[in-house]
Amino acid sequence: MSKTKRKTQRRPIPAGGASTEARRAEGGTSSAGGEFKPNYTYVVKDLKRIGLLAGSLILGLIILSLFLK
Repeated sequence: MSKTKRKTQRRPIPAGGASTEARRAEGGTSSAGGEFKPNYTYVVKDLKRIGLLAGSLILGLIILSLFLK
């Protein structure tokens, strides 16, 4: 599933009963910000950097092994 489809999908509204705003007003426990959306962009950047470094080191080892033969 692509990112754009995931972002545009919405949960179905529950059938029957009060709306979610009315339930929150009644004293339901809910965070003020809505859904929890953590930001892990720094983790993705670090993983890309680690992958690039590992790939370059492995490539360097392969090139060195060709010179030693």
